[in-house]
Amino acid sequence: MISDAQLRHDVEAELDWDARVDSRQIGVAVKDGVVSLTGQVGSYLERRAAEQAAQSVEGVKAVANDIVIELPFAAKRSDTQIAAAAVSALQSNISVPSDRIKIYVRDGWISLEGEVSSWYQKNAAEAALTALHGVKGLTNNVVIRAQTSASDIQGKIGEAFRRRAQLDATKVQVQVIDGIVTLEGEVSSWQERNQAEIAAWQAPGVSKVIDKLTVRP
Repeated sequence: MISDAQLRHDVEAELDWDARVDSRQIGVAVKDGVVSLTGQVGSYLERRAAEQAAQSVEGVKAVANDIVIELPFAAKRSDTQIAAAAVSALQSNISVPSDRIKIYVRDGWISLEGEVSSWYQKNAAEAALTALHGVKGLTNNVVIRAQTSASDIQGKIGEAFRRRAQLDATKVQVQVIDGIVTLEGEVSSWQERNQAEIAAWQAPGVSKVIDKLTVRP
């Protein structure tokens, strides 16, 4: 069992190691395996990178990201400028059906609405916008709609689990109802839990993933 003190040290080391993050501006606290991140960074992309770095550390059960975004003057944009840049970014991404997604911007925060046929398209739309200058946050409300049966979804997720070397498929139970996938069972790390959730999202027709997996190092 990894102690909170050791876990804090490991998370701080991972933040120092990650070239996307200025760890000098980030504080780390750990209680019962739950990591809290505080401080400030200069972009939404860096805030996300800090959270991802913490999640990748073995023994982490959850991450509370309270990092504040303080944009440098040169990176500040009006909502109109951010919206125009976002539209251009989606239109230039071949993985995104940009005609099916609507963009709203308020106080630097982007909200996405619309419908796509897969998680990959929804995720690609979000990824295309996270690095834009001036963005303070992003809410992805895009809905996934596809004609796929529950048994097909469950079968594809099971196959994906078995292909992943770091994931013990026998310890994860999958239930599918109306495109909503529920994962239950135990995994040995946050990274393994994250792998299971991503694999579930990638199955065609999945509209939501409820992750009830327990991390037991």
